[in-house]
This record gives sequence, structure tokens and C-alpha cells, in this order.
Amino acid sequence: MREFDPSGVILSGSHMSAYEESTARAPQAVFQLGVPVLGICYGMQTMAQQLGGRVEAGKVREFGYAEVRARGHTKLLEGIEDFRTAEGHGMLKVWMSHGDKVVELPSGFKLMASTEACPIAGMADESRRFYGVQFHPEVTHTRQGTKILQRFVREICGCRGDWNMPDYVSESIQKIKSQAASIPRSRLRSSTARSASSSPASSSTTACCAWTRQRR
Repeated sequence: MREFDPSGVILSGSHMSAYEESTARAPQAVFQLGVPVLGICYGMQTMAQQLGGRVEAGKVREFGYAEVRARGHTKLLEGIEDFRTAEGHGMLKVWMSHGDKVVELPSGFKLMASTEACPIAGMADESRRFYGVQFHPEVTHTRQGTKILQRFVREICGCRGDWNMPDYVSESIQKIKSQAASIPRSRLRSSTARSASSSPASSSTTACCAWTRQRR
């Protein structure tokens, strides 16, 4: 197995309860890798709880459209907004879906976003490049969601945008051919005889799975 070397981690989850589901935790190693981490919704809640903050069951559930005030001028949200209030506060139009909420920030974190019903709707520890948002940037209802995710992946994690499926498929095929070419012909003949009754689709699938296991 090859060594896994991530550029960043995104933690996300649907309607789980950090307050009630104490076993639904992110691997603690995620916070020890030394890479940026973005917690989304439940991901933010478990990040807060595991790093020493506090999560409680909220009295007011938020489900649907919300307007979030961006605070703290963090790198994740800097310059990203949908409109400004009369007081000059940058606002985001987002989609919320939560009952529990973070009520106490972990050590080292600062407030990044808030709503009236959710005073801590975003948090950040920029020294460790840990960010959490209670809203969902991955859905189309969050107007600036794509920009937020691009900011995290491209600028904070430093990932390039040069990957594409045709190149990946071509590279995969070449590696499979190279591996096949290195197998002695006697083994190939033996393998062919054993799989004579197999369909072409089955043989192709087996080859891809074997290559995948070797790449991990």
C-alpha cells in the first residue's frame, strides 16, 4: 500500500447529532496531519467538540435559507459576500440544516460567521488552518458556496486544477498494459485458460480492481 499524503481534509455529515451521537467522531488523526481541515455542518460540530469546544442541542432548528454575517476577515471568507448591510457588514445567503449548534469555541479558534439563531455559524483557527461552517457551501442554495470551496481547495490547501478524467483514464490504461507486459507469458497462458469461460466485462473489471488495490 502506498503512503497517503493528503493536501487537506473536508469533514461533512448530514442529520447527525454531535450532542447525542458521541460515537460519531472524526478520526483524531485528521487533526494531527498538519494539513488544512474544513468542517461542514456536523463536521464543524465534531471538530469543535473533539478539540475542546462545546456543542448543545439547539432550541431553534434552522432548515432552509438564512443570511449569515461573515466575521473576523478570515482567509476562507475574505472578500466573499452576497451583499452588505447598512452598517457595512458582509452577508452571505446560505442554506442551513441543523438542530445542534456550537456554543463554545475550542481553544485557538475565533468567530468567523453568525446568524441570530446560531451565534457561532463559523469558526477558524488560522494558525492550524482549521475552519468550520455550520451552513452548507456544497449546495446550490448557498450563493457563494463554490467560491468558498475553491478558496479552501485552491488557495488554503494549495491544490492545482490540472486534473481531468481523460488523462486519468489514459494513464490508468498505460499502467495496466505495463503491468500486463511484465507478466511472464507462461503465467498469461495459464490465466487465459482458467478464465476462458469468463465474459469480457468480468475480465476487465478484475483487472481494474487489481490495479486499484496496487495503487492504494
